[in-house]
Amino acid sequence: MKVLVATEKPFATVAVDGIRKVVEDAGYELELLEKYSAKSELLAAVADADALIIRSDVIDAEVFDAAKNLKIVVRAGAGYDNVDLASATAHNVVVENTPGQNSNAVAELVFGMAVMAVRNNYNGTSGTELKGKRLGLQAYGQVGRNVARIANGFGMEVSAFDPYCPDEVMTNDGVKPVHSVDDLYSGNDVVSIHIPATPETRKSIGYFNLTNMPLGGVVVNTARKEVIDEDGLAKALRERPDLKYVADVKPDNAEALKEEFGARVFFTPKKMGAQTSEANINAGIAAANQVVAYLRDGINKFQVNK
Repeated sequence: MKVLVATEKPFATVAVDGIRKVVEDAGYELELLEKYSAKSELLAAVADADALIIRSDVIDAEVFDAAKNLKIVVRAGAGYDNVDLASATAHNVVVENTPGQNSNAVAELVFGMAVMAVRNNYNGTSGTELKGKRLGLQAYGQVGRNVARIANGFGMEVSAFDPYCPDEVMTNDGVKPVHSVDDLYSGNDVVSIHIPATPETRKSIGYFNLTNMPLGGVVVNTARKEVIDEDGLAKALRERPDLKYVADVKPDNAEALKEEFGARVFFTPKKMGAQTSEANINAGIAAANQVVAYLRDGINKFQVNK
């Protein structure tokens, strides 16, 4: 059976070597499609693949139609909104992610961006410190828990809102549970967003949330741009000159926001949360192990389209 690794943004060489070892030790063939520039290349490569490992590559109905032998797609990373789950299910293809493999990398980026924001993008003016500030986590999964861990080192007070996480899990970590999005934003100096982009969360964070924040509020988004109401964001920043917004995902109106609000906003040029050698290796090898576990033993522990 053939395992295809299709990545517009390739894995690090050491990660590819690890993936190859896992796949070939299991007796399967590995094929690489890296830095492809046209969808037709992906469609041709996937035609005879039994398994597909991807990063942020878009896998839609057209890809599934072309992949006659495909049994499993593994997204190396936590988010999987780049995969058409309904089409996968219709084609009897299992879709999995690799939760937790990138979580420390994303958590560290949260603080890189937060420090930059409170220090005014290092523009030479006086800023503030994170010590003693209140940090709110919107979701308490793998990334949120790593953010909480690091926040303890900064001396921050941490709370979290996650309706899918029991309160005792948070309290055992020294994190205060809150029970509404409104309370999360109104009660914290810094809010770090970690929710997925779903029909329920798209454009769910906007004007009301930001303007409810205390004076000097900072929002850090390392999740998805789709969860932000960009018009509401711009209105809030316009009415509240003390607010700041930094994101590891450039919004559609990024240039207009930067022109109007200057150093109060910052966006990475591309998604950087998982762009560390450690995360790259961890996620890639985890994806390979999950492919082998499914093809060989039918194990689908991390399936997301059940």
